[in-house]
Amino acid sequence: MTTDEQRSILTIGMCAAFADGDKDERERQELRRIAESLADAANSPSLSRIYQDVLLKRVSLTEAAALLGSSESRQLAYELAVCVCDADGRQNQAEYDFLASLKTLLGLSTREVAAFDDQATSIVELEDAVAPAAGTLALPVNTTPLPPPGVSVAELDKSILNYALFAGGLELLPQSWASLAIIPLQMKMVFGIGKAYGYELDQGHIKEFVAAAGVGLGGQYLEQFGRKLLGGLLGKLAGKTVGKVGSAGASIAFSFATTYALGQLARRYYAEGRKMDGAMLRETFQSLLEPAKRLQTDYAPQIRQQAQTIDMERIMSMMRGGAGAV
Repeated sequence: MTTDEQRSILTIGMCAAFADGDKDERERQELRRIAESLADAANSPSLSRIYQDVLLKRVSLTEAAALLGSSESRQLAYELAVCVCDADGRQNQAEYDFLASLKTLLGLSTREVAAFDDQATSIVELEDAVAPAAGTLALPVNTTPLPPPGVSVAELDKSILNYALFAGGLELLPQSWASLAIIPLQMKMVFGIGKAYGYELDQGHIKEFVAAAGVGLGGQYLEQFGRKLLGGLLGKLAGKTVGKVGSAGASIAFSFATTYALGQLARRYYAEGRKMDGAMLRETFQSLLEPAKRLQTDYAPQIRQQAQTIDMERIMSMMRGGAGAV
């Protein structure tokens, strides 16, 4: 795949991130950081302009789609767009219309994308198996801490590590849908931690907690996908099949660190009676992320081992198995 094709696919992904027309400043800053991060990963400064080009409408979806010559690259671009739109839940009308237009521009038939659409929809539905769907709950500030519930910190730490290993393994899979499953996995982890401390959480609260920590849902997937694309880990373009792990290995599986840091943040947040405000959540998450990245290197063999055992059936079974640990 050429650099122009990589840039075009990432441009389409960024367009998908803005497709809902409802990005606040926090989300825009996250997308900018992702573009800069991917530019560093690709050693190509031009990639850092993707964010600005899309935001300022200096590039059109038609232009980006026209640069994709092979059927594989067009399919990959569509899959990225679907997953970015699905990352924060079911598509709204604007996202649905965007994907319909993109499918036409890429010259893809309904038959060609049907199987992937079904897979992506199945993963989005996993969120319904994690926690009740209800209206978004505001993150409480300065609530009275609950009495110590006798939770085993060692057991929670073990569970968080298992979730992080599973997330890292998912990111190493060559299938483009695999990274999308990391988001409901993280939601399941947070739900379980909250429940251990006596909190019954719904989807709205969990998503708000994750966002307040600075982990954007659509942006997180875009970054995961971009690293896989630039690292040559995607199956359609690298000739890999299910169960094969890319040569870049765990160096790209940054989802281990993100998931581990998010789990440790959730443990502190609920153990202390949900007293952290948004600024403290973000600051604490960042302080946990660097040690988690170092820990990721230590667990690289286990991450690769996880990747060899994961398939769609196991993901579906695990997510529907209640709120316990993986």
